[in-house]
This record gives sequence, structure tokens and C-alpha cells, in this order.
Amino acid sequence: MILLVVIASVLIAGVTIYQYREQSKDYHQNRLERKEEQILQSISYVLRETTYEPTTENLEHIFRDEIYKIADVQNVSFNIYDLEGELIKSTKPAFEADSVSNCLDAEVLNSLYESAERRYIEEKSTAGFNYQASYNYITDPKFKPIGIMNLPYYEDNSFNNMELREFLIRLAGVYVLMLLAAIFLAYFISKYITRSLQAISDKLNQTDFTKRNEKIHLDDPSGEIGKLVNSYNVMIDELEESAVKLARSEREQAWREMAKQVAHEIKNPLTPMRLTVQSFDRKFDPSDPKAQNKVKEFSNSLIQQIDAMSNIASAFSNFASMPAQQKETLNVVKVVKLALDIFHEPYVHFIADEDEIIAKLDRTQLIRVVTNVVMNAIQAVPDVESPRILVSVTSEGEQVKISVADNGVGIADEFTDKIFEPKFTTKNSGMGLGLGMVKNIVENYGGTIDFTSQLGKGTVFTIKFPKEQNN
Repeated sequence: MILLVVIASVLIAGVTIYQYREQSKDYHQNRLERKEEQILQSISYVLRETTYEPTTENLEHIFRDEIYKIADVQNVSFNIYDLEGELIKSTKPAFEADSVSNCLDAEVLNSLYESAERRYIEEKSTAGFNYQASYNYITDPKFKPIGIMNLPYYEDNSFNNMELREFLIRLAGVYVLMLLAAIFLAYFISKYITRSLQAISDKLNQTDFTKRNEKIHLDDPSGEIGKLVNSYNVMIDELEESAVKLARSEREQAWREMAKQVAHEIKNPLTPMRLTVQSFDRKFDPSDPKAQNKVKEFSNSLIQQIDAMSNIASAFSNFASMPAQQKETLNVVKVVKLALDIFHEPYVHFIADEDEIIAKLDRTQLIRVVTNVVMNAIQAVPDVESPRILVSVTSEGEQVKISVADNGVGIADEFTDKIFEPKFTTKNSGMGLGLGMVKNIVENYGGTIDFTSQLGKGTVFTIKFPKEQNN
């Protein structure tokens, strides 16, 4: 609406200016023709009534006084030239004679001669005014040319320009009011039209697959909007049903995967235990002098396998249990250094920018995080010629940053998306629960864990904890 009003105002203003100019042009053209006709009629009358013979040589005598009478009656100034273009008589006073051309240009004479109407109009612009000069043949009673009448005509457009200016000002005032009205109407109409769309847009922005979404209820929506609302409400119902089915399926799948993993991990120590018992039953001789040592070896082997099963059970239990939200005020530098004391590898190094970085974390959980990530790094450098693991603790604003960097084998690109998944591992042994448990602990405390890796060059794990825990 606003654009249409602006375009209409520009077009109407342009058409108005064009129309005024055309009208002014037609007015001056018609006025010049009328003046020419009147002067020529007066000249013809004088030629008929004069006692002189109507020839070129006598024009000066014929119009010696009559030219001024004609000029007074018609209220114009004009000039009379002979057929060669020489000035014979002019109505201008003597002090203005210098402004009158004493001889016409050859171009004017040729154009007048070649004109079928025996009339030629010369257009010029002088001192900011449009100037026209008309040239007509003066004929005797037998229509033989004996001279040339020149009528200068200055176009005075001041009145028309003033009228045009006033009209454009009034038109601008009207269109300003129309523009304001259009803006006002466009605003409220668009608000009315988009009210329903805005409500739908707000609901769409609030749609969350993790929670229950409300349906849209509108009073008297239009047909198209009503169809859109109904489609959205149907989608919400289907979404809730799909979310329930998906959650149930995910829980069932998770339990199935966990059960398979537990069964698999428990079967691993059971097989050597079975073989050990069968071998002991087949080969044990009570009379053998080394029987006591064999019984002891058998017992140690069983105990070792039982401990392995116990560790498996503990690992699954620790992974399943969410860490408690403890708020101990800790010196993270000291706790991390303490966690590294259990590692006796000479290539494990520790640095810290400060001696003390205070944060509210659970000591046990922090140690579990550090030991699991460092253990993962140790397992990545067994085949490296000069292994090196660097653990660093730094403070970054309101966060404490723990980095564990190694120069091990790195992580292949196809494994980067699965590295924190439970039961995923690239090693021949282990359950793949370490990094999954670490991520669980870190995110439970509002932190983040990330890594960068280059295959064959090493990996850097970065853990960030907020120093102050939110309630």
C-alpha cells in the first residue's frame, strides 16, 4: 500500500509537470500564430489602401508611419526585411535598434524559401527565457512576395510556473496525508493478518522434542490459517506418540545392549576359569609332592578371574550411577597432582600455571576423571619410541581447564564420533566405559570435554569445569 501511494504520487507529479509544459507550449504556439495572422492582415490592409505601388523598394515609405500604428494596435514589436534579408523598418525605438539584426542569416532565408507554408519559426533561448522568431513573406495583392515580416516572441512562463508550483505543493500535501493514512492502515491490517501467523510462529519456536508441547487455539481463524493450525495440532499429537514410542524403544535397546555387554564381559573370565578347573581336575594328583603348590596356583588363578569379574561389575555399576553433586572447595592443582601419583611411568609429566586454583568439585569424581583420561593416554603410547604425556592445569576466567596431551597413535577420523559412546573401544581388551563415564561425570557438573587428534601424532583431551557450581 505504501509503495503504491509513493509510486502514484511520483507518476502524477511527473504527468502534471509534463501536462503543464505541453499546455504552455501549445498556448505560446497558438498565441504566436494569432499574432502573426493579425499582423499580416494589418499589413495586407495597408498595402491595399496605400497610394504607393506595393513593391519591395516602396516598403520603407509605405510603412514609415503605419508600422507604428500596427504595433500599437497589436501591442507587439516586429520588423520588416526585404527579400535579401536587409532590414527595412523596425518598430523598436532608436536606442534599441542595436538589438535588431540588420541582415538575416542565409539559413533563415533558405528555410523560409523552402517552407511549403511560406513560414519559418526560429527557436532560441536568451537570458533564461525561451525565444521564438517567426518569419513570413509579405505579399502584394497578387500574392507576390515583396518582403519578410519578422515577429520576435518571448515566452513568459512565470505565471504557469507559479501555478504549477502551487499545484504541486497542494498535491504533495494530499499525498503526504495519503501516505500517513496508508502507513497507518498497512500497519493495522498487517497486524490483523499476521496475528494468527505470529501465534503459530511463536508456538513453532517453542516446539521442543524433549518436552510436552501445547496445541494452538485461535478464535475464528481464516480458512488457510485454520488448516495450518489443524496440521500443527495433528503434528503435535503424532510427535508425542512418536516421542513415547522412541523413548520406550531407546530404553529397551539400551537395556538390551547393556545386557549383551555384561554377558559378554562376564563370559570372558568364565572361559579360562572353566579351563583351569577342568585341567586341575584332570591332572591333580594328591600324592604329588608339588600338590600343595599346584593347589595354590589353582587358587590364585581362580581368585584372579573372580577379581576380574568383580572389576567388570564395579565398572558397570560406576557407569550407571550418576555422581553426587558434591561441593567441596578444592585446590584443583593439588588434587590432579595427587591423582597422578598412582602412575609410575616416567613419561607422565605435570605442569600448572599457578600453585592454587580453587573450584567447588567432588574430589573422588575429579580423581576418577583424571585417572581415566591419563590411563587412556598411556594405552595410546605403548609402541611410541619416545612416549610423552603432559597433564596441565590452567585457569580461564570462571573455568578451570585440565588438558591431557600424548604423542601416541592418535584417533582415526571414523572413530571421532564414537569415542565417548559406552562400550566403544579400539583396544583388544577393556569394556570401553572409561571415557563414557568421564563424559557423564563432566557434564553432570556443568563442564565440557573435547579432544583434538592427528593420526600418528597424538591426541589432546581438554576438560573444563566451572569454578562455581550452580544449584
